[in-house]
Amino acid sequence: MTKRKSYSKKFKRDAVSLVVDQGYSRAEATLSLEVGINALSRWVKEYEAKDKHAFVGKGKLSPEQAENRKLKARIKRLEMKRDILKKATVFFANKTK
Repeated sequence: MTKRKSYSKKFKRDAVSLVVDQGYSRAEATLSLEVGINALSRWVKEYEAKDKHAFVGKGKLSPEQAENRKLKARIKRLEMKRDILKKATVFFANKTK
């Protein structure tokens, strides 16, 4: 089994620059860089969609993803607090009867 080859953020940006800025065709760029055309096409799409935040890397999140993760954690905490209050209300309501 072969290990997947990984490329640095700088390499990906340079490869995309060949296609986007310098006018190389994707086929020419893949031959000179020795990467697959599917990988280069994916990099170009990601660059065009995210621009500055393209190729964030392993384990790193874009600002939107980081904010989403933080908000989801906050929602979870608030739901837990709400559930505790509901249970406490039921408990004390039964105790007063």
